[in-house]
Amino acid sequence: MAAAAPTAGPSQKSKSPIDRASDQLLAWAQALPMTLVFAFFFLLPLALVVMVSFWDYNEYEMIPTFSGRGYTDTFEGCLAELPNLCTILKTYAKTLKLCFLVWIITLTIGFTVAYFLAFHVKSKTWQIMLSLLCTIPFWTSNVIRMIAWIPLLGRNGLVNQGLVGAGIVDKPLEWLLYSEFSVVLALVHLFTFFMVVPIFNSMIRIDKSLIEAAYDAGATGWQTLVNVIMPLAKPGIVIGSIFVITIVMGDFITVGVMGGQQIASAGKIIETRLNALQFPAAAANAVILLGVTLLIIAALSKLVDIRKEL
Repeated sequence: MAAAAPTAGPSQKSKSPIDRASDQLLAWAQALPMTLVFAFFFLLPLALVVMVSFWDYNEYEMIPTFSGRGYTDTFEGCLAELPNLCTILKTYAKTLKLCFLVWIITLTIGFTVAYFLAFHVKSKTWQIMLSLLCTIPFWTSNVIRMIAWIPLLGRNGLVNQGLVGAGIVDKPLEWLLYSEFSVVLALVHLFTFFMVVPIFNSMIRIDKSLIEAAYDAGATGWQTLVNVIMPLAKPGIVIGSIFVITIVMGDFITVGVMGGQQIASAGKIIETRLNALQFPAAAANAVILLGVTLLIIAALSKLVDIRKEL
């Protein structure tokens, strides 16, 4: 005898419009608190910055009338200086150069440290302890950690004394401090942690059987790294890169202190405009910097769909 067809249970029945509306209302209610926080602390300030960037101004006040003076003053003289780069473009080129150097160094260090923690430290306890060890520098202020390099790298600092004492150089090296080298060194020291954690989080999720299968198939260690580990760790690499790039692009304190106030950057332009009480011009530069940073993030996001991978 043929088996009777199963009857549709309550879960198989389509929901009524009232039930669907109730579910949607509940979902919106759950998302509402975070939406309000995001709108109040991010979208609203950003909208105010964009609005102020189009105000007019003079030496002592902002004038709430529509004007593009903040942007025209920023790019003033660029057409006259063609084919050479004008001051603002040179500054952004310098900022991108520093950002690229910091990114490539932090990526190299962060990937190496994360790889060691994920694949060479077998104990979960030691993995946690060593990853927490990376947070120790954050127990002190960024300013203190940055200034700590000055007595080491100065003309009469420990590094120069050691090099001269060992006979490696004849006289102290001037470029160790208040230079691009010192700026990059301080930025790498401050922000490498932001690269280590996302990459480690991606690597720790990699199934170890995939690596064993690669070795069983005759792959070398380098081939396994390039063809198995790096593609699977790509979401962490992209997230860490976004963290580092967004912070470095807007940094002006580290650039000012470690560069001896001699190195220009996009963040320093904004600081200078603020000190001169030219708030619309500062807002215009902030919008430009935000646009450049978003373009970089968009390019990185094209490499991997983070939402899909995670």
